[in-house]
Amino acid sequence: QVQLVESGGGSVQAGGSLRLSCAASGYAPHMAWFRQVAGKEREGVAADNGAGSTTYTGSVKGRFTISRDAAKNSLYLQMNSLQPEDTAVYYCAADRRPTYWSRLLQQSTYNYWGQGTQVTVSS
Repeated sequence: QVQLVESGGGSVQAGGSLRLSCAASGYAPHMAWFRQVAGKEREGVAADNGAGSTTYTGSVKGRFTISRDAAKNSLYLQMNSLQPEDTAVYYCAADRRPTYWSRLLQQSTYNYWGQGTQVTVSS
């Protein structure tokens, strides 16, 4: 069992930045950030496979950066040039099972989820 606790959400104006943090109670090689808008499916935003490789959904490439501190079992998401369409609840996810690269941004890949943190971007 891995418990995940997110922090760092808040409200910013368009063009601003936020940094999300996720503290894990144990090690999991695959970790990711998802986001969800009310009434829509949860979307994979960025993932780290634990082997030094990362992947992003197209709409955040060049603006968001995922990173992790293995010693602290922590995951981060630096979000720059935020836009109103980035407004969502952001979730940290983790899993220990082997998976394929192509599945890193899929919800079904992850067994462990945080409670979510709200990010609101105003125009």
